[in-house]
Amino acid sequence: MEHQQNLGQSALLPFMKMHGLGNDFVVIDSRATGALPDAATVAAMADRHRGVGFDQLAVILPDESADARLVFYNADGSLSAACGNATRCIARFLMDESGATALRLATDHALLAAEDAGNRLTRVNMGAPVFDWSRIPLAEDVDTLHLPIPGDPVATGMGNPHITFFVPDAAAVDLERFGPEHEHHPLYPQRTNVELVQVVSDSEIILRIWERGTGITLASGSCSCAAVVAAARRGLTGRRVRVNVPGGVLEIDWRDDGVWMTGPTAHVFDGVWRG
Repeated sequence: MEHQQNLGQSALLPFMKMHGLGNDFVVIDSRATGALPDAATVAAMADRHRGVGFDQLAVILPDESADARLVFYNADGSLSAACGNATRCIARFLMDESGATALRLATDHALLAAEDAGNRLTRVNMGAPVFDWSRIPLAEDVDTLHLPIPGDPVATGMGNPHITFFVPDAAAVDLERFGPEHEHHPLYPQRTNVELVQVVSDSEIILRIWERGTGITLASGSCSCAAVVAAARRGLTGRRVRVNVPGGVLEIDWRDDGVWMTGPTAHVFDGVWRG
């Protein structure tokens, strides 16, 4: 779907601020207009000192084949096809609005199922993980389970690219240095999200995250999914795993029909961007 970007910096732009485990978002409801912000507006809003501040921005659009279509932006204004925690936040907002307990949300990655998981938790199926090197995408045909990079990481696609490292102590790694070095690795032509995984047991991991185009974040849904998929492929965990991120806990369940993610959401405030 080709998106029309026609919300410039001078527009008065209503928005919602939401977060999932501290992974925070600006959400713009454009179902009535179909309008999208330009990259400069996204980057200006992302500034935590001069703007609103967020890890990602999401836009809700109308869609004929789903309850809504979601478009995601990184904090630098670049597009992303997936953002799991934002999907859960928006699903909760739309379910509260309509009274529905299940939704279908279209993204540039896939048509995603979302449902009320009880106790104000929201569950989203992030779709099937991608292992084919050309679709992640990588720059060349390599073994995605054992990349030819120091540290023996795993490559996974979850609608966006991921590189997952398994380390004995995730807290001991200098992520401010490690993250950007690998986000821009030549093997990833579209850059990549970076995950540091410390395996606690076959059903629990500790995860630290460097998000492509954003930096260190307190949580990430797609990164949590990619980390569990990588760990399960390596035989380090099962397919249902408790993921401890700096912002809290997500439950990831890699099923036959996709990778399901369950966790809390928060709608913090509403505002108007004046550019």
